[in-house]
Amino acid sequence: MPDATEALPYWEDLTPGVGLRPPRVAPMPSDAARLDLGGTWSFRLSPTADAPLDFLAGPAPADPAWSPLPVPSHWVLHGHGTPRYTNTAYPFPIDPPHVPDANPTGDHHRVFDLPAGWRQDGTVLRFDGVDSCFKVWLNGRELGMSKGSRLPSEFAAGTALRTGRNHLAIRVHRWSSGSYLEDQDMWWLPGVFRDVTLLERPADGIDDFFVHAGYDHERRLGHLRIDTPLPARVSVPELGLHGHPAGEPVTLPGVAPWSAEQPRLYDAELTSAGERVRLRIGFRTVAVVDGRFTVNGRPVLLRGVNRHEHDPDHGRALTVDTMRADLLLMKQHHVNAVRTAHYPPHPAFLDLCDELGLWVVDECDIETHGFIHAAWEGNPLDDPSWRPMLLDRMRRMVERDKNHPSIVIWSLGNESHAGENLASLEAWTRDRDPSRPLHYERDRTYRHSDFYSLMYAPVADVDRIGRRAEDAPPETEGLPALEERRRGLPFLLCEYAHAMGNGPGSLEDYQEALERHPRCAGAFVWEWIDHGFRRTTEDGREYFAYGGDFGDRPHGGTFCVDGLIRPDRTPSPGLAAYRKAVEPVRMAIDLAAGRVSVRNRYDVRDLAHLRFLWTLEVDGVPRAQGELKTPDVAARDTGELPVPDLPAVGGGEAWLTVRAVLAADEPWAGAGHEIAWAQARLPRSLAPTAARPSRPAAPPPLDGPHLDVWRAPTDNDRGMGDNSVLRTWRAAGLDRLVPRTLAPGVVRHAPEGLPHGLVLRHMWTAEGDALRLAVEIVPDGPWRDLTLPRAGIRFTLPGTLQRVRWYGKGPGEAYPDSEQASRVGLFTSDLAGLQTPYVVPQENGRRAAVRWAELTDPATGTGLRVEAADPDRPFGLTVRPWSTEALEAAAHPCDLVPDGQVHLHIDVGQYGLGSASCGPGPLEEHQLRASGRSFALLLRSVAPGGTS
Repeated sequence: MPDATEALPYWEDLTPGVGLRPPRVAPMPSDAARLDLGGTWSFRLSPTADAPLDFLAGPAPADPAWSPLPVPSHWVLHGHGTPRYTNTAYPFPIDPPHVPDANPTGDHHRVFDLPAGWRQDGTVLRFDGVDSCFKVWLNGRELGMSKGSRLPSEFAAGTALRTGRNHLAIRVHRWSSGSYLEDQDMWWLPGVFRDVTLLERPADGIDDFFVHAGYDHERRLGHLRIDTPLPARVSVPELGLHGHPAGEPVTLPGVAPWSAEQPRLYDAELTSAGERVRLRIGFRTVAVVDGRFTVNGRPVLLRGVNRHEHDPDHGRALTVDTMRADLLLMKQHHVNAVRTAHYPPHPAFLDLCDELGLWVVDECDIETHGFIHAAWEGNPLDDPSWRPMLLDRMRRMVERDKNHPSIVIWSLGNESHAGENLASLEAWTRDRDPSRPLHYERDRTYRHSDFYSLMYAPVADVDRIGRRAEDAPPETEGLPALEERRRGLPFLLCEYAHAMGNGPGSLEDYQEALERHPRCAGAFVWEWIDHGFRRTTEDGREYFAYGGDFGDRPHGGTFCVDGLIRPDRTPSPGLAAYRKAVEPVRMAIDLAAGRVSVRNRYDVRDLAHLRFLWTLEVDGVPRAQGELKTPDVAARDTGELPVPDLPAVGGGEAWLTVRAVLAADEPWAGAGHEIAWAQARLPRSLAPTAARPSRPAAPPPLDGPHLDVWRAPTDNDRGMGDNSVLRTWRAAGLDRLVPRTLAPGVVRHAPEGLPHGLVLRHMWTAEGDALRLAVEIVPDGPWRDLTLPRAGIRFTLPGTLQRVRWYGKGPGEAYPDSEQASRVGLFTSDLAGLQTPYVVPQENGRRAAVRWAELTDPATGTGLRVEAADPDRPFGLTVRPWSTEALEAAAHPCDLVPDGQVHLHIDVGQYGLGSASCGPGPLEEHQLRASGRSFALLLRSVAPGGTS
């Protein structure tokens, strides 16, 4: 820390801002005018913070240092400097509050004309987000300075404003003392990235207001009070409230409460002598009762995601349309909660959460994670000189967002260790808003939190915590009162299921543990979106860049690519798995008992908004369908449906599928949108299946079989630190097996320098019109407790076989701890559609429980059919236009080029996915041990029009 007498430049001092107006609510629609100052600005980048202040009246004509720049934006995404990604490490020396001399500084200037009739007195200039520190001038007059990148800043502009033409100038510094509070596992992206707005503020206008809208669930009454700093009146026409004095409470009968499942909002008006403000009110009461998190008297389970703001072209400069698209995708995949990791979002996002219905944990713009590399020495959270900056950030978040019914928890920040300043943040927040509980995870005494919270706890630990049987943390040892309080708190798993690359796995297991115990308030997947930036190679191939791709260093590599959706917002298989794990209706079909059990996993809604449809399929072909009566099942209750009368199906494999779908349009999806599904296989019929035409077997056009135990490592195989199964596999030589033929059809594969190996035995025989391939994989030597990436065989086929049709699980990829999201059916895809283009290439595309698959040439209809000789012992299927070796070597999907062949992988086992990239690996039952395995396949040639 600097000497107390040392004079620091404003970008390094510990002042939150200068000239700032008091924090207040985000501006609501009103009859006061506003002027959007976004658009094309003039921009100049300087290498240091002390560039000449020669632009306040505009750039010099034809000055080549200036160029156009859109606002909102990040200048590094428009050719000015370099985006930088780090996870925990600061991209500058840890020397608080100092930053390097090399401090890229962006000067922004624009001219605007004040609309005729504008009331200049009291005018406010508002910035919703500037990264990381900025100073502002209007018509040459300095208005002030602010830090706090994801927080609003407002300046009094009336006295500097002119009728007609005005000059607005902003200087933005990439690094500041505030940067030490913003180490949030994301790209460091400087600039004016949120809205800039000029606000008319009339005399006697409503500058601020606080909506207190509670719900009495026992008497079904709404309680409303709106506090204002000046006399005003409240009207809620739908509830018969007209001209009620602000500040006075009123009880309202007939109120429908707000919840994430039924987000009921009431249009209201707040009127003063100088302004009429329109707002929307949601009535709800949040409480922790007997160690349970409740809303409106009901326990709530948060099925959430952590959400950074990211766009592959615009960074954190998101449009409202993009925000809405995110929320619609969340709702359609049963996400009911968002943790705004790790900063308050654009205020429009919270408006949409109110409208569409999501529970929100609003997190303050505070994270000092990089001090872990200094053993937390100098951590601002434990230094009283940083208290004003920390409190300023909490105040600005709470005041801006306090009226949103969707926000049910305030978070004091993220991963900033512990310290005395937490008590100040807690005390101010509880005093200002006692209606919401507080969350902070990294102080393991939890004295400032209303939740016991962890990140990446294994499933078994979640179960122990749910039973309140967990070990006490060292921080509460010898403090019985504090430990008793901690053990009585509800549990919130604020990060889990690290969604990096192919994964996460075990989502069903986590959800079962969370639902089993009333103590559990829910969990948030890390995270919503991959933070990749769209780039193009010189020859026009598109890819998404990650840390290091811009020449940035130090960098966090691929660790920013860890979302349930890809950077272009294409859902990943991980999102499909999460959707299935948290589906709000869980069904189980018991054919022997003739019933379908139905468990309503909603916290609030019954099932009246759903239809229950059934389909009977034989070998993937529909035979019958119908509808079941919607059961009358309350939230968190169970019921039953009868199994429908099913027609005789004769031979073949028959499956009954029951689906719950929306009966009518919802704001987030149309009628018919699937909410849940379940399947059950009918007992096998003794009726004979249709005979195949018998023809002599012909050798299929393929090369193989070859032993196949390696896979292109997933991010979760690579793991983190010592938690890396890939390191174990490489040490065991599984990526460098050397073959030795023991006899015809018998080959031993073993790594150099090690005694263990695998023996592959295979035998071809004719069987009717097919070739039968019998395969045995036998461990040889001291394998001890080693696992395998996969167990199977591979073939190489002609590259013309671009169409794949299969009967098994689909339509998407499936692995041992994610295949619950796939259903049995008949599916078709071209070869490209079977690949999952993860931002970082890795193992992908496996289809599970496949009974048979056909690979054909779309031009001729000819090809190869592969069947499980025993349909009750299906196989895993992967088909690619490139080899495993090429997949492993690629840094980006654009590096993968089809090699003119088709690579067919058949496995009888794969190692699970887990989430060891940041968390636990696969559960024991999803790990693949080296043990003897045998299976048999039938291979047939396919003629045009069908199998021969």
